[in-house]
Amino acid sequence: MVEVAERQWGVISRSQLLECGISGARIARWLADNRLARIHQGVYALGHRSISVDGRVRAALLYAGSRAALSHTTAAWWWQLLPHMPRRIHVSGGRRSSVPQIAVHRPRRAETTSHRGLPVTTVARTLLDLGAMLPFHTLRRAVAEAEYRRLLDLEELESVLGRGRPGSARLRRALERHLPELARTLSQLEVRFLELCERFDLPIPEVNVQVEGFKVDAWWRDRHLIVELDSRDAHGTGAAVERDRGRDLALRAAGYLVLRYTWLQVTTKPELVSADLRKALSGEPLG
Repeated sequence: MVEVAERQWGVISRSQLLECGISGARIARWLADNRLARIHQGVYALGHRSISVDGRVRAALLYAGSRAALSHTTAAWWWQLLPHMPRRIHVSGGRRSSVPQIAVHRPRRAETTSHRGLPVTTVARTLLDLGAMLPFHTLRRAVAEAEYRRLLDLEELESVLGRGRPGSARLRRALERHLPELARTLSQLEVRFLELCERFDLPIPEVNVQVEGFKVDAWWRDRHLIVELDSRDAHGTGAAVERDRGRDLALRAAGYLVLRYTWLQVTTKPELVSADLRKALSGEPLG
């Protein structure tokens, strides 16, 4: 079992070592000899403390106990509904107390399954838990990502929703305001731009699609209109500006109208942006 743990995750628990017939005295010697490195109480890395991200997740489950499953934002990341692993690992169903690196939840019931080799709350249950802890726009994006990955089962979602269950009301609202295009966004600016279109009742564009050999941020296919969104990080250098202008020139030559908006414009002047965009979508001269 030690060899299997080392090959797959790089971590092992004290109980697993004891099941292999390794005595407590030998475990103590291995710790002293640095053949084992303590990660959490009763959980060790094999030979060193430098373990992979997946190993850290497995170590959290070993710490919490045999009935624990990844949950909340950690489960969402494991299902690839959120782009980044949360700083604190969340598990549900464990028998141990929370520690700074690991939040252990004890819900009355937690619908679980197995995914990519680890126990994890189901997608429906994960979305319910997210509803109680994430900003609404992030929850909506997770719902869109679940649909994009063909993981969204409406019947299963209905089975976990219930009056009084934390997250139910916000998840229902997210489903009512479902915006599939959010799953295609690659930045917060793109999310905010789609929300602007929704808020001002503008047609929702296709997002991050190829047009004339270029990946564009937003495209209204039937209007031959493209919007590029300029963040300071991605578009602030002289080389980036030159590249962007070259793209715009090529796209205009191919018959497209190209507009550009910045983070500051989208977030602080949405009325002006929406009016400008509405005019372009109607075919009126922009002046």
